[in-house]
Parts: sequence; C-alpha cells; structure tokens
Amino acid sequence: MEIETPSDINANVVESDSELSGSELNRKEENGNLAESSISEAKLHAKAQRRLRKNSSRDSGRGDSVSDNGENTRGVVPTSPKSKLMDRKSRTGKGRGLPKKGGAGGKGVWGTPGQIYDEEIVDIKDPNYDEDQESCIYETTVLPLDEKSFEKSVTPIVQEYFEHGDTNEVAEMLRDLNLGEMKCGLPVLAVSLALEGKASHREMTSKLLSHLCGTLLSNEDVERSFDKLLQELPELVLDTPRAPQLVGQFIARAVGDEILSSTYLEAYRGIVDCVHSRAALDRAAVLLRMTKVGRRIDSVWGTGGGQQPVKKLVKEIDMLLKEYVLSGDVVEAERCLQELEVPHFHHELVYEAILMVLEATGNSAYTMMLSLLEALWKSGVITLDQMKRGYDRIYQEIPDINLDVPNAYSVLERFVEDCFKAGIISKQIRDLCPCRGRKRFVSEGDGGRLKSESY
Repeated sequence: MEIETPSDINANVVESDSELSGSELNRKEENGNLAESSISEAKLHAKAQRRLRKNSSRDSGRGDSVSDNGENTRGVVPTSPKSKLMDRKSRTGKGRGLPKKGGAGGKGVWGTPGQIYDEEIVDIKDPNYDEDQESCIYETTVLPLDEKSFEKSVTPIVQEYFEHGDTNEVAEMLRDLNLGEMKCGLPVLAVSLALEGKASHREMTSKLLSHLCGTLLSNEDVERSFDKLLQELPELVLDTPRAPQLVGQFIARAVGDEILSSTYLEAYRGIVDCVHSRAALDRAAVLLRMTKVGRRIDSVWGTGGGQQPVKKLVKEIDMLLKEYVLSGDVVEAERCLQELEVPHFHHELVYEAILMVLEATGNSAYTMMLSLLEALWKSGVITLDQMKRGYDRIYQEIPDINLDVPNAYSVLERFVEDCFKAGIISKQIRDLCPCRGRKRFVSEGDGGRLKSESY
C-alpha cells in the first residue's frame, strides 16, 4: 500500500482545480462569449487595485501607515509635502531645498548678483543730456527751508558753534542746507542767541558773520538782517533788557568789519520812531566816533575768555579795580568780572586788591576792597581755592613789597585779621600770614649796632 506525501496531495488538488477551470473555460468558449459575471468581477478587481494604489500613496507619510515589513510607523515625522507649508523641497523628496534658478527667477527679480546688463542707450532728446559727457546728469535736489524748519535746523548749528568756535565747520554745514530766501534770517537768529549768552558768544557771533559774508551771505543780506533786528527790538527787550545797546554794538562791529556800509546809519537819520531802535543806532554812532580817536572797534565786546593773553587780562582786572574805587558800585564790578569769563584767573583780582590796599595812603581803598572781597565771596564768584591762591601770592611777595611800602607788614596783618572776622578767609589762611621782621638794640659794648631778630 502506497502512502501519499503532503506534496503529492497538494499537487493533486492543484491539478483538479486546473482541470475544472479548464473545463469551465471550454464550456464558456463554446457559447461564443464570456459570462457577464466574469466581466463585472474583472471591473471590480481593477477598481479595487486602483483604489489600493491611491490610498497607499496618500498614506505613505502618515503616522498610522504600515511599512512593508508590517511595522506600524506611528510617531514618525511626516514626509508629505502637504504637511509643510511654503516648503521648497521637491515633492518626490529629492533636491536640497534651494531657490529655483539661484534666486534669479521669478517676477520682479533683477537677476543673479553680479549680472551685467546691456549698456543704456543715451537719449539725445533728454533735457539732462550733456554733449560733452555724452551721459545723463543726475543731481540731488534739496528743497528750500521754510521759516519753521529753518529755525529748527540752524539753531543747533549756532549753539554748537558757541562750544567749538570753528567758523569753517559752520559754513560747511550751512552749505548742505538750501537756505533760499531765509539767508537774511541767519544773522538775525545768531544775534538773537548771542544776546542771551555771554560776551564771548557775542564776539564769536561777530566773527561768524564776518566769515560768512562774501561766501554764503552778501552785503545786502546782512543789511536786511540788521533792518529786521531793529524792527524786532521791542520783542527782544522783553528777554534781554540791554538788547538796544548790544544790537548797537553789533552794528558798529559790522561796520568796522566792512560787512555793513559806512552809510548804513545815515539812512536811518531822522526817520526812526521806535525808542529802542533809536537807542541802538545812537550806541553804534558813539562807538564809531570813538574809533576815530584811536579806539579799536574789534574790542567792542571786551576781552572775555581764557584764550586772551595773560597781560591783557591783568590789565583788564587792574582797570576794573580802579573803576570800582571811583564809582563804588560792587554790582557793576561783579558783572564786569563775570564778563571776563576767566574763573581760573580770579586769584589775580584778589592779589591786585590786596596790593592796592597795601600801596594806598588812606583808609578809603582799605574799606572798599574789604567790601568787594566780601561781596564776591558771599556771591560765590570767587571760590576758596582762588582766594587762597591770591593770599599765597601776597605772602610770598611781601618782602619785596615791604621795600617800597615800609608799613606793608602791619597793614597786611590788620587786613588779614579783618578778612578773617568777615568770614572771607579761613583760620588756616590767616595763620600763614608772615610776621614783620623787627630790630632791637644789643648791649652798649656792641658799639650801637642793630641786630635783626623776630619776636
């Protein structure tokens, strides 16, 4: 008895199925056409295959898809291009994500960097066409300033000029602005700012106007500027009571610098109704008459500022003290000292004041200088350091002063003691005052000789 193996059994089953299918096919072919059921099954099978392929492509990047090995890919980062908006990568997963055509493509793009275009053809009918250069000329147009923008732009330039004092820098900055019809407003603005400042600012303003005239400003612009200043004097007096006198000094300085004609004052003779304008013109006329007797008009603003020579400052302080002795006006003396603008040189006034006390013959100078130093100390014009330096200079030079003034030591001791009682100096400065050298007789056997000795 033969035993069939599993392989034989499978072979028999396949053979029986093939025979059956073959008999069925033969039977259908005998009828001349396929059965309707087989056609419908084929259509359904094809439709299912298309649907399967479509779903498999859609689910290729989803987290719940199944890989070829049957493993669940849940949690994997999706790779579908629809999951990333504005992604430059290819839908097929290929490419490096770079822009197309190297960034030179697309609408409104100028091309790749460094790309050279064809030369532009010059239009001869172009109004900017230049026959010499055979090219178009393009210039930057700066709109002229109106009154509001003029004041906003020029005021910082003038204020900075008061700090650095460079007229060339101011001229360069003003050339970049299109002043237009506002040129005549430049001197008006500069003088108005200088009226509120110090004497050095007024001197710098006069130098600036002299520098700008002929380059940026014309003589006609300067004349119209001073005409406008005379008209605005009633308003300037509200902020600066001395405005008429100061404007008159500006006019006299401008005539002396030859930026105003010498006949400028003659044009206003007999036709001025404003009191302030008349005062300004009278002040200018007086200063111009003084120039004919030898006074220089360039010193109309005094010698303010530390840039002046030391000899000139010493002379100004000496004149200040002499005028104070004649007038006795402490307030005017204080104002003149502040206008010099040399706080580091105030020790010279202390030195000159004490020296004047030592050389005076009466008590008038003694009392007046004591009052002046007391007023300057209480107002804070002269500091403790400057006061100490002035006394130290006197202490060091008192031996030489005593040669010309025999009683210098006694007067100095008394003056120093009174200054200490008035609170002008400290006890330390008072104790540093040198004592007077005295002489005494020795024994008769010395032959009547004198011996110098301090007590």
